[in-house]
Amino acid sequence: MSACNERIARDVSTAALTYTVTGRGVGSVATEIQAGKHRFLVDEPSALAGDDAAPSPVEYALGALVSCQVIVFRLYAQSLGLTIDEIEITAEGDLDARKLFGIDESGRAGFHDVRVKVDIDGPNTVEEYENLRRVVDAHCPVLDIFSNPVPTSGSLA
Repeated sequence: MSACNERIARDVSTAALTYTVTGRGVGSVATEIQAGKHRFLVDEPSALAGDDAAPSPVEYALGALVSCQVIVFRLYAQSLGLTIDEIEITAEGDLDARKLFGIDESGRAGFHDVRVKVDIDGPNTVEEYENLRRVVDAHCPVLDIFSNPVPTSGSLA
């Protein structure tokens, strides 16, 4: 059991986490994000009214999914006694921008399909890695966000 697992098992209150991220508009449509001590820029390509100064929000969303999957694959491989020599994950999402621009209100504003491809190199069997993939998919927080509705509320300050 990792030190993190032991800490949470000893005191379940340490499992309740709240993340806060703040964004401030800059440039044409870009946003400067503050997440804890980290800052990063989010923008849109010029075809979507941006300056193409940084990845778009949906690219960051796919990046969040990919990075969470990599982390959870590594954590569970270790706990299951499997070896990952190399891992590369690609997420591809299909989005129809007509809803974004108010052209067609019938579709979704977000992705209507996301495909995740996992490429693992290591000494274990395909079956062991497939079992690992099932475990990861059941425990990956960002995949859960993509797969299930999350109650979300908004307000003007």
